[in-house]
Amino acid sequence: MYCLFADVPESLYFCGKEYEEMALIKEVNGKQPQWGERCYVAENATLAGDIVMGDDCSVWFGAVLRADVDAIRLGNRVNVQDGACLHQTHGSPVVLEDDVSVGHGAVVHACTVRRGALIGMNAVVLDDAEIGEGAIVAAGAVVLSGTHVGPYEIWAGTPARFVKKASEDAAITYAQHYQEIKEWYR
Repeated sequence: MYCLFADVPESLYFCGKEYEEMALIKEVNGKQPQWGERCYVAENATLAGDIVMGDDCSVWFGAVLRADVDAIRLGNRVNVQDGACLHQTHGSPVVLEDDVSVGHGAVVHACTVRRGALIGMNAVVLDDAEIGEGAIVAAGAVVLSGTHVGPYEIWAGTPARFVKKASEDAAITYAQHYQEIKEWYR
């Protein structure tokens, strides 16, 4: 698979350092993905459409970010782990603020995730939900449309419900760990 981007900026690096196998980076409806400094995108990740990533983000193996009918916005130091899917819908973008972690296989759809929050493995966050700063959505949880998870709360289950308060550094530790791992692939 080859990158559909004409020029690959030095600020973005891929697993295939010689660019033999690169991520699918696709323009959709006149909009193409953009990224900040020191971002890492695995060679089989997909970025399509109106995506803007901040600095030091990572998009891991098999992850899909599809922004065809609305935007996807990632702050700084966001990590989207293996097999995760970010998708928006008309009038509802995906917004991930700084230091957010999206776990393996998670689906984040047309919602807002505040600074330092963690979306657990195989969790689902549906349209117009808001995940508060430092909150944790447990692995396998389903956050229903329009749900508001408060700051530093842990939610679990299907449908997801409040479980307990989280410590202020519980979720952000994951984002910091992925900053280190990202550098191993440089």
